[in-house]
Amino acid sequence: MTRGSTTAPWSAAVLIAVSACSAPPPDDLSYVDTLLASRTAKDQAFENSADSPVPVSRRQDLLPLSYFLPDVDYRIPASLRVDSEQTIFEIPTSTGKRRSMRRVGVLEFQLEGNPVTLSAFVEVLASNNNSLFVPFGDLTNGRETYPAGRYLDLVVTPTGIYDLDFNTAYHPFCYYDVRFDCPFPPLENQLALAVLAGERLPGEWDN
Repeated sequence: MTRGSTTAPWSAAVLIAVSACSAPPPDDLSYVDTLLASRTAKDQAFENSADSPVPVSRRQDLLPLSYFLPDVDYRIPASLRVDSEQTIFEIPTSTGKRRSMRRVGVLEFQLEGNPVTLSAFVEVLASNNNSLFVPFGDLTNGRETYPAGRYLDLVVTPTGIYDLDFNTAYHPFCYYDVRFDCPFPPLENQLALAVLAGERLPGEWDN
């Protein structure tokens, strides 16, 4: 089984979010509507689709999925510094296997006023390399979010500039069903900060 893909209609990436402290401008409100609609559609697909990664026995506990509130501060422009070596990594997975991933480059951006980088990959055996795979860990792992980390998918751009939106971060499918084979985020993608955006675990921090 694979890690899953954002090519599915219920996981289409969406952009921008709302500040919890003040009324957002109209464009942000429009985006929030789109974001929330996308999350609802994902829940419906996970509930009803024959290809749902969520086992029927777990749907009552896991659906609807839980999320942090949308936050514009976690939608960040990033620049891709292409890796001239195009290094192949054998990334460990949740089932004890290894997945061959080619590091396309490093995304460079600012978060909480600090320079941050995340490596972006494509799967060596993937039939479609139009999407960059960005697995990452952060200080929410094991409490607000899945202990092994979360994923981002980015559509490849010709400019090398990316709209890095952590509001679209999602849990690996092995969180729902251990039979899925999910790559672990590499050490270089472990962030020393808490990313309070995207999918999270249900719990006492529910809104």
